[in-house]
Order: sequence, then structure tokens, then C-alpha cells
Amino acid sequence: MGKLGDIRGQLTDTAGAIRCLHREGLIDVRDPGRFVDLAKGNKTVGPPATILKHNAHDVPDAPGFTDEHGTLTWRDLDEQANALANTLLTAGLQPGDTVGLMARDSRAVPLALAGAGRAGLRLALMNTGTGRAQFTEVAAREKLDALLYDEEFAEVTADLPADLPRILTWHEPDALVPDGVLTLDEAVASGSRVPPPVPEKWGGMVILTSGTTGLPKGANRAKFSPFASVLLLDRIGFPRDGSMVIVSPLFHSTGFALWSVSTALHNETVVMRRFDAEATLAALAAHRSAGLVAVPTMLHRMIELGPEIIGKYDLSALTTVVVAGSSLSPTLCERFQDAFGEVLYNLYGSTEVGVVAIATPAELRARPGTIGRPPTTSHLALFDDDGRRVSSPNVKARLFARTLAPFQGYTDGRTKAEIGGYMSTGDMAYVDEDGLWFIAGRDDDMIVSGGENLYPLEVENHLATHPTVADVAVIGVDDDEYGTRLRAFIVAAEGAEPDADELRAYVKAHLARYKVPRDVVIVDDLPRNPTGKLVRRLLPTGPLDD
Repeated sequence: MGKLGDIRGQLTDTAGAIRCLHREGLIDVRDPGRFVDLAKGNKTVGPPATILKHNAHDVPDAPGFTDEHGTLTWRDLDEQANALANTLLTAGLQPGDTVGLMARDSRAVPLALAGAGRAGLRLALMNTGTGRAQFTEVAAREKLDALLYDEEFAEVTADLPADLPRILTWHEPDALVPDGVLTLDEAVASGSRVPPPVPEKWGGMVILTSGTTGLPKGANRAKFSPFASVLLLDRIGFPRDGSMVIVSPLFHSTGFALWSVSTALHNETVVMRRFDAEATLAALAAHRSAGLVAVPTMLHRMIELGPEIIGKYDLSALTTVVVAGSSLSPTLCERFQDAFGEVLYNLYGSTEVGVVAIATPAELRARPGTIGRPPTTSHLALFDDDGRRVSSPNVKARLFARTLAPFQGYTDGRTKAEIGGYMSTGDMAYVDEDGLWFIAGRDDDMIVSGGENLYPLEVENHLATHPTVADVAVIGVDDDEYGTRLRAFIVAAEGAEPDADELRAYVKAHLARYKVPRDVVIVDDLPRNPTGKLVRRLLPTGPLDD
């Protein structure tokens, strides 16, 4: 494109971002002072702390965050974030130190995000699905100087130094609190509610990757573009001054991003520590929530409740259901919109590249399973194995993305592959003649069987349409004759008894012969992490028992 073209493209993106933010009410071009204040706050205390400050000024008594302990107003959140920041500083932490958060969704998450920012501390959002050994290794890599944790993770975090400052973020009423450990309630009650001195710069945050193939990597976020929210606002119909239920974990990039943008629009966030399908419907009805953020497996469980249970709840306020975190099958798209209406948005992105494509309800109805189109300031490109740009429609190639919210590298010094300013997403994809994008599978999931290249996702999506299948995973296993053969793991639909020969015939009737799984294994459940991603490495690849 050349330097001049790059500059022209950046100016076009910036202008488009400003128009979108003004249109959606996040900035007022007639009040540049507020935008300057927001930008300054992002640099010194970070976006979460800045958003809470402005909401506490704009709508102090409106509900801001609801968990199983009750509702906090925006004023409550703002003051308690100050108190937590002062408590951490009083404990001896210094700006630039790192605090880890190992907690399920509760008020602990927004308070930690804003409190760490106001104290100048770096916050590492730890994955609640991490085991003890992995957690210890990640904690050492991220150099934790303090820990905020839920009681249930006491064993997982037990290998950290005994003198590490700790705050217990959630515990049962009759639980014994360890000596020397403050509870979150004590931390916010004892800390001064006066804002601490403004740090020179935001300490930043670390969001861990899903770790489906090994140790979770830490993605550095030491700064956020003031235009990053455009990636969501441009294509998703967010409510304003309303309510959103978020059951996708807030420690992950999707939950965090959607919480941030929704919060900036003065929406109350409703969370629960563990997902329950009917409890989610009840929360949507009780709060008259217009929005829901979830992962595909959660949507599936909601549908499985059936029309009688779904019909018990008034969901007439629901207009926006955002799903992300793992692949959304065409079958699930159709079933969900049949049950809940034209409200589904499919968000595609990653911890590294951010949000790069979103499918609207109309696009999902027309082409179920699509990831839609890139929003303003996002650009997608396909490259072959030799790094050449692929422009023809319906040709699968490696997917790369470029946005105004660049990835700053992993905490271990590594980064993602780049070509011409575009960063690898790690997926294979194609775009159709109408400009709609589709994911073909992970580029490292490709299987060569009998000399043919194939991706498990296509087979999984097809098997998911069979009436006896509730969930499915397909992997490659060693085979003496073909090198690799396909093995399908099937979770039966309610009341169904899947037949292996029938499922093989179903695939053979619609897909190429080499895509038919040789092995079909019926299982009770599939290994998925808290964000709904399938952990393929936990599926058995060895010989099957007869």
C-alpha cells in the first residue's frame, strides 16, 4: 500500500471511528473536553476506572452491577474501587507491581479492574479453569506481587509464597477466613474512599489465552485505543441505560470487552458465578434485560430447556444476544433464533487480534454460521502458505486481521505472525461472493488423511445437524493405512441413542468419502474450558476398547 496509503487508511479509519462513537453516544463532538478527559484517564488509570468515574458522575444512583450478593450503584462501585486501591497500596504494593485475580464473575472483577488501575498496578486476569501446576507456572511468569481469589481456588493457588498479600473475593458465610487474609468486604470497608494519587501511567492488564493447546499465554494490554469500542458498537445493537446479563466469563477478552462497552453506555451488568440455563432466563426476565452475552454451549443448554420452560419467562425486552468464545454451528444459529427471535450476533476475534468480524441476526438467518463482516476500522485478509494474498471468493486460506487495537505481544516475549501489517488469527477462512466471512477451522487443526487435507470443523458442523447429536468433536488419530483417520466424539441428544453406522452414512451422503469418521465414540460430555472452547488435547487418541 505504501506509506501514503497507510496514512490515508488510518485517517479514514479514525474518521469512521469518530462518526460511530458520536452516533452511538459515547462521545459528543461538541464537547471535546470530555473526550480529552476520557483519553487522559485511559492513559493514567485505564479504561475501567475511567468509565466508573464518569458513570458515578453521570448516573450515581443507577444500578451498575448485580451479583449474588446484591446490586451496587455506580457511586458504590466508584467509591469501593478507590477503597480497594488504597488498601492494596497500604499493604505495601507499589505502582508497577502485578496483582493476580483468580475469581468467578462477581463484583470482585470490576472492583479489581478499576482498583488496580487507580493504584497504578498491573492486573493479571487468571483463568478459573487453570489447574494448580499451570497456575503456579503462570503466576511465576507474570511475577504476581499480590492475589485476589475466590475461596474455591485456595488449593489451586496454594503454592504461591505464604507472605504474598491476599484478599479473599468470595467465600461462603460459614467459611473460615485464613489468618492474615482480608475479605473483599473488609478491604473496601477499611480503605479510604478518597481517590489515591493519580499514577503516572496505567499499570495495564494481562488477559490469558484459553490454553487449549498448552500453558495459557499472557496477552499484554498496556494501552487501549480510544476507538477500540467501535469494533463492537458498529455492528451490535447495544442497549443504553438498561441492563445486560453477562454469563460469558469476565476474565476473558470477550466478556471484558463487552462489559466495558456496555458499562460505557450506563448499562447495569448482571452476572452469576456459575452458569445455569434457567437461572439465566430468570435473570433476563427479572431485570428486563435487553442484552445477553454467552458462549455457544450456553445457548445450546438454554434451547434444551424446551418451549414450556422458556415460555415461563417474559423475554420481550431481549433484543441483543452476543455469542463468542468458540465456533457457532449453523444448526445452533437456526435453533436459537427459532426459539428466541432475530436477536443473535456472532462475534469473531481473539485475545490477540481483538474483535475483527461480527454477524448480525439477518446475516445469521440468511447464512447460518457466518462470522459476518468486519466492523469499521477492522480489515481482514487471506494469505496462502507462501504469504501471497488470496482474493478469490470461496477459497480457503490463512486469515489475518488488522485493527486500531493492536496486540502488544505475549508476556513471554513472543508474538503472532504478521504479513504486511496484518496479524494471524490462527484460523483458516474464506469469504463468499457477498462479502460474508466463514471460518473453516484452526490452521493447526488440519488433518491429512490418505493424502487429502481436511478440517474437523466442517465434519463437526454437519454431524451437529443430526437429530440424535447434542454436541460433537472430531479429531485425527494415527492410522497405519491412511496416516491419520477421523474420530468423532458424540454427545447424545436428550432421549436419543446415536448409532455409529447411521452417523457415518449421514456424513457419507453429504460430504466427501475421506471426511467420514472411521471411529464414532459416544460420550457423556466433551472437555470444554470456561469460555466454551473445545480442549481437543483432552480427547483420547489411543486405541479404543472393543
